[in-house]
Amino acid sequence: MPDTVPRAIGTRRRRLVLELPVDEPDGFGGILRRYVAGPVLWGAIELVGAVERLRGGRDDSVATHRITLRGRTGLTPAMRLAAGPRRFAIRTIVDPDERGRDLVCHVEALSEASP
Repeated sequence: MPDTVPRAIGTRRRRLVLELPVDEPDGFGGILRRYVAGPVLWGAIELVGAVERLRGGRDDSVATHRITLRGRTGLTPAMRLAAGPRRFAIRTIVDPDERGRDLVCHVEALSEASP
């Protein structure tokens, strides 16, 4: 389904939590990033496909999704989205019709071992 197709009422029925990054010094000159729960959002999740990534010296397949949300300001790729136990890293954010009504986030599913 193209990004520019309007969505019917009721298609955004997935409860999502926007997770906000918090960076803290690790005591060795670096930072530790953790995420805290932010606002609850409602959206539509669509599976797009998978991409191959090299992780730990081996090829790993990562599921990619498209999440459509109501338009809002302040959303960045540093944040992530949670749907129950599933976590999604935001890769890109697009306003498909440039009216500010909808945002389409292209995301990658994070494995359970990811922080």
